[in-house]
Amino acid sequence: MTTSTNTNGSFNLSRWAIAHPSMARFLFGLVLIAGVLGLMRMGQKEDPDFTFRVMVVQAAWPGASITDMQDQVVNKIERKLQEVPHLDWVKSYTRPGNAIITLQIKGDTDADQVADAFYQVRKKVGDISSELPEGLLGPYFNDEFGDTFITLHSLSGEGYSYPELKAFAIQARDMLLTTPGVEKAVILGDQPQKIYIDVSSKVLAERGLTFNDIGNALAGQNAIDPTGTIDTGERSVRISVDGGLGRADDIRELRLRAGQQVTRLGDIATVSEGSEEPFQRKFRFNGEDSVQVGVVMAKGFNVTDVGKAVEATLQRFEESLPHGVEVAQISNQPEVVREAIGEFMKALIEALAIVLVVSFVSIGWRSGLVIAIAIPLVLAATFAIMYELGIDLQRISLGALIIALGLLVDDAMIVVEMMERKLEEGLHKIDAASFAYTSTAFPMLTGTLITTAGFIPVGFAESTAGEYVRSLFYVVGISLVVSWFVAVYFTPWLGYMILKQRHHAGEHQDVFDTGFYRRLRATVGWAVRHRLIVLALTLVTFGASLWSFQFIPQSFFPASSRPEILVDLWLPEGTSIHEVENQAKALEARIIDDPDKQFIATYIGEGAPRFFLPLDQQLRNPNFAQLLVMAKDEPARERLILKLRGRSEEHTSELQSRVDI
Repeated sequence: MTTSTNTNGSFNLSRWAIAHPSMARFLFGLVLIAGVLGLMRMGQKEDPDFTFRVMVVQAAWPGASITDMQDQVVNKIERKLQEVPHLDWVKSYTRPGNAIITLQIKGDTDADQVADAFYQVRKKVGDISSELPEGLLGPYFNDEFGDTFITLHSLSGEGYSYPELKAFAIQARDMLLTTPGVEKAVILGDQPQKIYIDVSSKVLAERGLTFNDIGNALAGQNAIDPTGTIDTGERSVRISVDGGLGRADDIRELRLRAGQQVTRLGDIATVSEGSEEPFQRKFRFNGEDSVQVGVVMAKGFNVTDVGKAVEATLQRFEESLPHGVEVAQISNQPEVVREAIGEFMKALIEALAIVLVVSFVSIGWRSGLVIAIAIPLVLAATFAIMYELGIDLQRISLGALIIALGLLVDDAMIVVEMMERKLEEGLHKIDAASFAYTSTAFPMLTGTLITTAGFIPVGFAESTAGEYVRSLFYVVGISLVVSWFVAVYFTPWLGYMILKQRHHAGEHQDVFDTGFYRRLRATVGWAVRHRLIVLALTLVTFGASLWSFQFIPQSFFPASSRPEILVDLWLPEGTSIHEVENQAKALEARIIDDPDKQFIATYIGEGAPRFFLPLDQQLRNPNFAQLLVMAKDEPARERLILKLRGRSEEHTSELQSRVDI
């Protein structure tokens, strides 16, 4: 066996790999197995994980005017929030009796510092709780504003009330929480149930009662008092006082005392149960009231696997439902991820096909085979490293892999072409296979590192956007460095086994003494002799390219390919939420039978839940509604957008709308 050094004594990695084929075979198999296992176990999702730096603080003060809310609540909380470390901005939306305060932490803040900042928000607002008015409900904090539902299902049924739908939703939630990979299962859009007491002030006056008497009686009956226990020597018996009010019938039987007169509440008042009125929010699906269930996936899981498990769980759940209850899917992130991975596999197959065709035509089928083997090997090593580093398959990492596909074949192509040329010159096969390492290995490494360095601003940007796209730098860098190693270690070993000796070893051949190279040499010589003409043609071509830029469509981001259409409806402040519901229903009715749509999900009083990460979620607002219209495909989406925008022009000046994707 030949040695692993060159004639000048320097170490040659390519020659060493050929001299130790058992080690090369072992590493080859190890890389492939590690890559397959990494790909199978790797987390998959639509968007990469990143720290959501937005927190929402809400407070309610029933009966307060907008001035009271602003002066007594919002201003005090905002001033205190100015002390929060790493604060970027604070925004508030105040209405009579209600306020929503949104704050954002600076984009260059680390995840640990963001968590601490959110803790400081709670702490500092708690410090001023004594300064806030009595009767204030809250403040309530939401630092999970960025939770994204991988699946969103609607439960609806003609003739079924909200309490009945909520009972089904609770059953679905409990089943989903036992599904592997599910971190949260949240019920959305249910209507709180309340008990209403309607009584005439005239009737109360006749009996010497007031509304406060009713309130005090209710509070006293529901009070839970410590009554102690009795120790009998053998047992400890708890003493309790029953009589709590839990149903409308219990309230009807409540006795009110005015002087010496005792009055049964049910004799003077109408007691009824029903949904909160006016409602604060309402969800609808295809023209019917609905309750929705959203699933949040735990970190590190494969979204396609979790999606299959969720589908199986919901299938079991549907089997237990009575006739008439419909479970429909609104969002399906697992399917989006499956399509994205399918696009990547399509790009991979296309890249392999192009490389093979070019290689077969230019340098023969044996060289093409070497390169075709090198590509999956590079990808396998990349997947294994990504898995170890905790990088999931998502839209950014898949995009990086697609970008890398066009680059990772370069090094292998250089090595194989160099080996082919040296074989044609008459070198021994092992000398030809190891020649590229001494002549081009380090220039190739330099080029690889320079290409990777072009993505450094993406990888180290201290911002929210930088954190979101950071995996682009890592995946491109990993794949390119791996491709260089494969080119100098595995490619010469593969070429040594697959390529054939062209001539008798030791017989020097001039591979450039052919008609093609003679014509090329003559062309280069002419260009050197007439360099002014060549420079002028170059400048003219460059100028023409600049002029032609005006004909290229320009946009900062490419158009979205998602089939969802979001229609926002705003009515003037103070508009009844029932009028908002009527306007939303009217728009529903116009497109409910449109053949281009799959379904319509309507959200009254707030926006759609966050079913994909970049969604600009709209918070509670009684004069707002949003329609989520799912188109059948991209052409159908464009037709629906034109129809919806045309109908929005028919709205009155009081109703403002926006159609977006």
